[in-house]
Amino acid sequence: MSNLKSYYLVGRNTWDETVSYRLNFMVWRLRVVLQLLTTYFLWFTILPSGKYFAGYNQSMMLTYILGTAILSAFILSTRTSSVAEDITQGTLSNYLIRPLNYFWYYFSRDLGDKAMNIVFSIGEISVIVLFFHPPFYIQTNIIYLVVFFISLIFAIVLNFFFNMILSFIGFWSNEVWAPRFIFYILLTFFAGGLFPLDILPRPLFIFFQLLPFPYLLYTPMKLYLGTLNINQSFLSLLIGGLWTIGTWIIAKHIWRKGLKLYGAEGK
Repeated sequence: MSNLKSYYLVGRNTWDETVSYRLNFMVWRLRVVLQLLTTYFLWFTILPSGKYFAGYNQSMMLTYILGTAILSAFILSTRTSSVAEDITQGTLSNYLIRPLNYFWYYFSRDLGDKAMNIVFSIGEISVIVLFFHPPFYIQTNIIYLVVFFISLIFAIVLNFFFNMILSFIGFWSNEVWAPRFIFYILLTFFAGGLFPLDILPRPLFIFFQLLPFPYLLYTPMKLYLGTLNINQSFLSLLIGGLWTIGTWIIAKHIWRKGLKLYGAEGK
């Protein structure tokens, strides 16, 4: 029980830490809003009311675009960039000697960061809805809503282990920022953060489905929209769960290998 309270306090402190850097946070949120509005008006212009594009009408496409904006803030936000600094600067030792789980510590930090981002994202989307009245698609089927929320849990954990794996590059190299930056740029595209992946040519879409990235944004939104039948929905959950377990196993393996090389150099 005390450990749970400790991790809760870690998440809460991350929230407070984010608030303390108000200017940086607000500039970042402004960039997110401008990107969202650009994408929104692009699809609003391309897909007029009553028209269909690749199986999407205006309501479903705009719901996908605004939905992935909220999910991106909740799923893709992370504080694991500090993991590489812990390794390269030697401060990882301070955590190894404490009675806490390093993975749970950073997962708690991630949740604190996600909580802040989701609050602001909902506020920003609410303003957009108030001014532009986009035609939202509201899912009412309880089965689709349940599998949607389960897919969100898988996506959060999957993204966390992706980022931990990237940060563990610090055990072998001091150059971690560049791989993380390139990964994030590619991730937004491969995860379906810019548009639904199934509008791509069929061979390319099939290739994307073999990767774990669509299970971060594209698959949860498809489950919400209900465009997959029940069997396809549960199959998507199964594959997403397997990818989550797989990245957890890989992350733990790399962690153990890295600790054997860790020399506590730096501070």
